[in-house]
Amino acid sequence: MNLSPVRYRKALAAAAIAVVLGAVTGCHKKDQPVNPATLGPMPSHAAAPTATLSADPTAIDVGQSVVLNWRTQNATSVTIDGVGEVPANGTQTVSPSSSTNFHLTAKGDGGSTEANVRVTVRVPQAPAAPVDNTDMGSEAAFHQNVQDVFFDYDSYDVRPDAQSSIQTAASYLNSHPAIKILIGGYCDERGSAEYNLALGENRGNAAKTALTGAGVSASRIRVISYGKEKQFCTEQSESCWQQNRRAQFSLDR
Repeated sequence: MNLSPVRYRKALAAAAIAVVLGAVTGCHKKDQPVNPATLGPMPSHAAAPTATLSADPTAIDVGQSVVLNWRTQNATSVTIDGVGEVPANGTQTVSPSSSTNFHLTAKGDGGSTEANVRVTVRVPQAPAAPVDNTDMGSEAAFHQNVQDVFFDYDSYDVRPDAQSSIQTAASYLNSHPAIKILIGGYCDERGSAEYNLALGENRGNAAKTALTGAGVSASRIRVISYGKEKQFCTEQSESCWQQNRRAQFSLDR
């Protein structure tokens, strides 16, 4: 077929344009598909577990029982401390011997949660033995438990070695509230009569203060000073004088 010069030129232009478009399209690089492994784990959309734990009753006497009641949602594992693994929902009777905090842990695909309940166990106290306010005890028991206190020369300070005797005496007197006592203050023979009367009174009052400090009522104690009268020992020696420097306890009839 013969083409005119004008149509021939148009045909050549169209062919050139087609070649250019084909080259551009052939050189374009195709996008590569995304590899899912490079994106990491997909976020979890599982619901978080919930849990409640209650006890009925929450206070019991020792030896009694209590019912634990629990409810969970979205949990695949449920445990209670001291009980072990339990169903997702349930009840259980327990008998704690002392006050206890029951702790529940619920775990699931959406995480974990906890619940707690405290059960108070009342332990009865043994009743105190009644105190006989009329029991005077025997005189032998009195002197065995309430022993005399000795002092250093020219002193009315209660010595450290007398503290255990004071505690024993106070314990006995507190368990026999009907007893009233007389404390006699004594001195050795050295010094004037007037000085030793004052010293003997101070020794008696020092023993009284020690007893009241240990819990004995002051109204049950009477003090009298004998000074250097009524010596227990009359030898001229330190061992003898020591026997005379004393606060003597006796029943106040």
